[in-house]
Amino acid sequence: MSDENNSSIRGLIFDCDGTLADTMPLHFRAWRATLDRYKMELSEDRFYSLGGQPTVKIVGLLAKEQGIELSPTEVAVEKEEAFLTQLRKVKPIAPIVDIVRQHHGKLPMAVASGSHREVVKTVLEIIGLSDLFDDHRIVGAEDTELHKPNPDVFLEAARRIEIAPELCRVYEDAELGIEAARRAGMECFDVRTVFIPERIS
Repeated sequence: MSDENNSSIRGLIFDCDGTLADTMPLHFRAWRATLDRYKMELSEDRFYSLGGQPTVKIVGLLAKEQGIELSPTEVAVEKEEAFLTQLRKVKPIAPIVDIVRQHHGKLPMAVASGSHREVVKTVLEIIGLSDLFDDHRIVGAEDTELHKPNPDVFLEAARRIEIAPELCRVYEDAELGIEAARRAGMECFDVRTVFIPERIS
């Protein structure tokens, strides 16, 4: 990872889940509660490997792999509802939130997430960052056709803050997101070097 003080950087782009907010354990609990009803499997390691993918895509992938007939959209809604019931428990990831606060008003910043925009906005509100990112600078799953590891979500964020991709730094916690940043031609800081979430199993 590049030096945090790289003077060529002109814009910052943050993933949300597992980067700004410690939501990943809550997401995994919601996945398990939902998938158990459908007798579907999802290990914790596999869950983390899929970080950055929209919920409906993960459901479709798991159903296909496990030969289970269901509606990915309906199951995705159930999973998101299970997650939202726990959302008030979410805590900020202090080292990365500190970076946001340090650079607010100095560099343009955006959030680029595999979650839906309204969920991201709720998370930002809970962790006290909603005033630092206006709606235009929040890119959610519905804002691009392709998702991580494709670079589209980060390229859209760069477009919205009007900074060339090669002058942006991404903050990410998942392999798919790190690959997406690489494909976008952006510098990337691996959040796992400063924060490891609680493991459930």
